[in-house]
Parts: sequence; C-alpha cells; structure tokens
Amino acid sequence: MGAQKSIHAGKAKIDVNVDFTHKLCASLMLPPLSNGSGSPLSLIIGSLCIKHPNLFGGSEKLDVSLDKGLYDSNVLLAYRRPRPQWLAQQSFVLQHSISPEIGVHGIPMDNFSRSASGGVNLSRLSVGMDLNEPASSKWSSTTSLKFEHVRPMDDNGRSMSRDLDGFPVTCSGSPHDSMVVLKQESRYAKANDRSFFQFSLQIEQGIPVLSKWLIFNKFKFIASKGVKLGPAFLLTRMTGGSIVGDMAPYQAFAIGGLGSVRGYGEGAVGSGRTCLVANSELTLPFTKMLEGAVFLDCGTDLGSAHHVPGNPALRLGKPGSGVGLGYGLRLKSQFGHFVVDYAINAFQQKTVYFGISNLAS
Repeated sequence: MGAQKSIHAGKAKIDVNVDFTHKLCASLMLPPLSNGSGSPLSLIIGSLCIKHPNLFGGSEKLDVSLDKGLYDSNVLLAYRRPRPQWLAQQSFVLQHSISPEIGVHGIPMDNFSRSASGGVNLSRLSVGMDLNEPASSKWSSTTSLKFEHVRPMDDNGRSMSRDLDGFPVTCSGSPHDSMVVLKQESRYAKANDRSFFQFSLQIEQGIPVLSKWLIFNKFKFIASKGVKLGPAFLLTRMTGGSIVGDMAPYQAFAIGGLGSVRGYGEGAVGSGRTCLVANSELTLPFTKMLEGAVFLDCGTDLGSAHHVPGNPALRLGKPGSGVGLGYGLRLKSQFGHFVVDYAINAFQQKTVYFGISNLAS
C-alpha cells in the first residue's frame, strides 16, 4: 500500500517513497495524539530524498531528505566535501524535526500497556558538523559538534514552558533551550559464521558558550550478542546510560515500548537520569521467509526518576521498573521485514506490536 520511485534529473537523483500502510497500523494500535481531526494528507506517511553527487563539479555531495509520519516530521540537509580516505570525512548538517514527546510526558493507559499524549511536542533545530573517522577492521567512530535549539509546543503548535500540571518542560524555564553539544560515538563489531558481537558508546558534552546554555555530560552504551543454537538464533542486548549536570525533562532516558521493554507503552515503565534495559530473544525459522520468536525484556531507572526536573514519571505513577515477555512472528519479503509481537507486562496487560522495517529500495 505504497509507492516508490527514483527520478534522475541531470546528475541529481530524487527518491520518492509514499506509504499508506501506517494508516492501517495506526488505526489498530495508536491512540489519537490530539483532538483535531486533521486533513486527509495527515494520514499519509512517506519520504522524499534528493541527492546530488557533484554539486559544484568537485565531487561535493548534497543530500536533502524529508520524512513525514502521522504526528512527526524531519527535514535534513547534508553537504559533504571530498577528502582523502585516510582523513576524517566532513559533513555539514542542518536538521529540523517536530515530534510528540511521549517517552517522558506520555500518560500511561490500560495498566501501562500504552501511552497517550501528555500534550507536549518538541521542535528541534540543529546545525553543525559531523566527522566520520576512517574505519578500521572492527572499530569506527563519529564526532559531531552542533548547536541545538529545542522548543516545546502544545498540540496546537504554541510554545510552552510548563506542562499541563504546571511543571517546567525546559531546563532554562523559558519556552526554549539552547545548547552546543560535542558528541563522540565509537562502534565495535565482530562477527563470524555462528555469532556476532556489537558495542556502541555515545558520549555527549554540553559546552557553556553562553551562561544560560545547558552544561551536561551524557553517556549511553549498547552491547549486543548473537549466537546460533542449531537452527535457532539467540540475541541478547544490554542498554544503559546516565546524565549529569543541567537537564531538561525531555533529556531523560525513557523506558518502555518497542525497542525497550515490550508489553509497555512508550516510556510507561519510567524515565530517569539513569537507565538499564536488558533484552533477550530466541528466533526459530519456520520457512525461508517466516520466523517465530519468544522474548523477555526488563528495564529499570535505577531509582533516578526523582532526579528529573518536575518528577514527571512519579507524577504519572510510572513504576520505575518492569518486565515484559511474549512471542511473535518475523516475515521477510522483497517489500521489507514485517514484525508482529504479542507481549504481556507485569500487570498482566497484553499488547500487540506491528512493525515494518528495512524496506527494499
């Protein structure tokens, strides 16, 4: 229920992808985020990508992409200059996104199995530079320096500095936060015919260029291990992180939902300055295209929810820790990977997840 098209205009390439499948999934599993009925176009999701491989005749690359969801949007402009392969590759990036802030301010519903809108949306503008270091056989790294401007909005698009309960939604107390962020991400990957191991470490440092700009240090790690067990495959993953210094509520680690602890809504387990999430999944092939899976997820904020400004998790009654287990199906086709998961949380509430990923180009 979608369309994809590539158009060549001179040396530029335009990729267009319009998808109607999300409308069906949304009607089955997502609550409305606002009271407005919206236009028919608001029910369409899709993407538009324009690539120019030789902008000024010196192999400069320009990428412009637009992604639109039911309730979010993202515009990205990236300009890359050619450099020798042994030097870090530079990219100048301008990005603007609008998305509902469900993970921290979302309201848990139906015994924490889903999260409704808390009336907070984030408009983010960032501009800066990415440096991609030359990759070794197993290690790769990316360094970025960016200015970020974050403006919380209500469901009508108006700026806001406090949530529906009157608590601040920014660190500065004004309707927006500004910061300069230095980010370093290092990745390690090792694989053979029977197993793989991946590790990623992200460190962010807020630089106090001006006195009112945020000063913080944040780190996050992800470690994944996969092993073949006969025809089956066991995947385990551990995710954790912490933040110290200045902090806005939207910077908290949200726990719960698809990709975190299944059986819970997005952020319905909790949100804190610190988090730890563990996932394990065993898949067994039925056919070449169809796999079955059983999984167990657990996560905790390690008691750090009360350190988040305004205590949004405690005010919304989030438990702070949770366990989810369930089973599902994975279908691989030329159109993409389709995922259906059935999960139950510690409150005996059942949740069904639908997903589509890795769409073929």
